[in-house]
Amino acid sequence: MDHFSPLAEKALAGIALSREEALAVLQTADSELPELLRAAFTVRERFWGRKIKICVLQNARSGLCPEDCHYCSQSVISTAAINKYRLMQVDQLVAGARKAVAAGARRYCMVTSGRGPSERDIAHLGEAVGVIKKEFPSLEICVSLGLMDEGKARQLKASGVGWVNHNLNTSRRFHPEICNTHTYEDRVETVRNVKRAGLSTCCGGILGMGENNEDIIDLAYAVRELEIDSIPVNFLLPIAGTPLEKRRDFAPTRGIKALCLMRFLNPRSEIRMAAGREFYLGEWAGLVFYPANSIFVDGYLTTPGQVAQAAKQLVAAAGFEVEQEVEASTICEVEPSESLLA
Repeated sequence: MDHFSPLAEKALAGIALSREEALAVLQTADSELPELLRAAFTVRERFWGRKIKICVLQNARSGLCPEDCHYCSQSVISTAAINKYRLMQVDQLVAGARKAVAAGARRYCMVTSGRGPSERDIAHLGEAVGVIKKEFPSLEICVSLGLMDEGKARQLKASGVGWVNHNLNTSRRFHPEICNTHTYEDRVETVRNVKRAGLSTCCGGILGMGENNEDIIDLAYAVRELEIDSIPVNFLLPIAGTPLEKRRDFAPTRGIKALCLMRFLNPRSEIRMAAGREFYLGEWAGLVFYPANSIFVDGYLTTPGQVAQAAKQLVAAAGFEVEQEVEASTICEVEPSESLLA
């Protein structure tokens, strides 16, 4: 028995790793990475088998955001050259869902820039979700809309939304280094509102922004304590025009070790390798499937990502299997609109 197997045994028994054990995972020598991955896979396989869920993002409103998140190309402080547009019309959002299903996605996530959704946003997205669910009843619908109260979360649930994404992004300690227009507690409260409304939670973070190992550990414990259903783990994409554009010192193996830690501390949660695998991992990209059971394809809001077909080939080459694709029911036609919603 290697010294990582006891960590897997604790995870399978529902026992949290100690902070010392968590730090040891992040400080694992690169030469021992295969043993660490095998232990993480023992946990992943118990709850998720060898399946990989494919997810697709739809940038439903781009730019025009008053928040100062340092990593984001859509922030008010960003000078990144991106397309900026108002909330997409229903037919555009439905077309995005059809494209996602064609790519093999099981989950479709509509994302809006901004501090939080208005009542009009909630109603509009609810209308789109109703149309999408009629056409694709088994497609998982997620939205990421910023800070939100419980009432709006309940409206989303009533419309057919299943998941709400709202990342903690990092630790409570490090959060002021990456954002000052809202607090870490604001983010935690949004997640709690989502849970109170009976929605499933999607909440993770971004690695490579200058945080230390203790910050990664704090994030991993935080999502465990919140009992998050789906945990996206991003590796920072340094975008020109953002305050973090020159931060390119993230070690790929550190990210893989962090994914393993997330798996040990959150054995029953979906863990998604989100942005950054294309930028950092290269031929190592298939290793993320040992701890993670989900990926995004076809891009990350304002930055390109791996196309769906190449991602499926990566999954197969690594010895894993894409989850069964969504089937359409009755096709619902939506009249095309002439302009974007104000």
